[in-house]
Amino acid sequence: MNILLKNMLDACVGAIGFYVFGYAFAYGRKYGQNSNGFIGNWNFALSYTTQTSMSGTEFTTFGWHQFFFQWSFCAATTTIVSGAVAERCTFMAYMIYAFFLSSFVYPVIVHWVWDGQGWLSAFNTFQDGYALILKTGAIDFAGSGVVHMTGGIAALMGAWIMGPRVGRFANDGTVNEMRGHSSTLVVMGTFLLWFGWFGFNPGSNLVVASQAAATVVSRVAVTTALAGGAGGISMLFYKFLTVKAWDVVATCNGILAGLVAVTASCSVIEPWAAIITGAIGAIIFSIADYVTLYKLKVDDPVSAFALHGAVGAWGVLFPGFLAAPHYVVEVYGAYGFGMDAREGKRFGLFYGGHGQVLLVQLIEVLAIFGWTGFMMGSFFFILNKAGLLRVPLQEEMAGLDAANYSKSACRTPTSIP
Repeated sequence: MNILLKNMLDACVGAIGFYVFGYAFAYGRKYGQNSNGFIGNWNFALSYTTQTSMSGTEFTTFGWHQFFFQWSFCAATTTIVSGAVAERCTFMAYMIYAFFLSSFVYPVIVHWVWDGQGWLSAFNTFQDGYALILKTGAIDFAGSGVVHMTGGIAALMGAWIMGPRVGRFANDGTVNEMRGHSSTLVVMGTFLLWFGWFGFNPGSNLVVASQAAATVVSRVAVTTALAGGAGGISMLFYKFLTVKAWDVVATCNGILAGLVAVTASCSVIEPWAAIITGAIGAIIFSIADYVTLYKLKVDDPVSAFALHGAVGAWGVLFPGFLAAPHYVVEVYGAYGFGMDAREGKRFGLFYGGHGQVLLVQLIEVLAIFGWTGFMMGSFFFILNKAGLLRVPLQEEMAGLDAANYSKSACRTPTSIP
């Protein structure tokens, strides 16, 4: 019940936080005026959108549709942390976290990368038609960095500062196995997520009502499918070679790793490149998961950092290697790349592109890691020092459902007299 309710609150609290503050920090700038490259500063609580709608004036930049779509991404980012702090985080601390991330931490990163005036944005073309940073811009089409890295790094900070669950490590530091509840639910959830990704990635084109836009959307759907499949197959055989057994849950994580890995580059790579990034993403997940648990001794029950943080970083870097010139032109046009991306070789290194693209992708990785790590690390540290972060030992030992909820998520059999 605790996990279920927290995931519901990611959407509930996130909706309010993103409405009051987050959307304005992400995209807010007064019409005809500039904001700054760091943070938006207008349209709090959709005040401008509401006024414009009531007056009957046409509006696109600050419309209802953009808020709704961007809120769904915000909720997805926020929910990444819930599993990482499972079984030991206080309910109140989690509610405060959900509001803080959705109303401030995440929107700032959105502004950097996706807003037309963000300092990392490929759409910030006010410098002679080129993007502000290195005359290119970060290619993060659907959010390997903006969404997944942000959530993954926040998860790492929370799990690290909160400490491991009771019994996760022996006195000598040995990892004790703590198996999950249901592989069946894991498989079901994986299929639901994979299906949802076909709204997540293709939907990020924002337009489908033209032949050119439909072409991009269709290609994104294909690369998304291939990356997920490649990640699953890669993980399946990697696990078989290392432990000599087929692992269903690992295969599910491999599929998700492939999807995370392709999210940044899905619109600008060839189908065969999607297979490469998905397959490598699965291996990166497995390595990062091992390092997080066995070397860093961070108890992350759902491997949120390995899946979203580490693989998300790989996904951000990948366009710097294999972003195809003709696809970059098709997707971004003049945005951030002058009149033609081929003019300045602003595409992947393996196509003969300029190293500036890879450098900007690396800058995005470092910026997101620094911002999210500092803000969420400070946040969890303060709550921990105040004694508000972790539940008492007695509650943890009894189980949060038994200690705090009147009903269980599962029906408990009763004995027959």
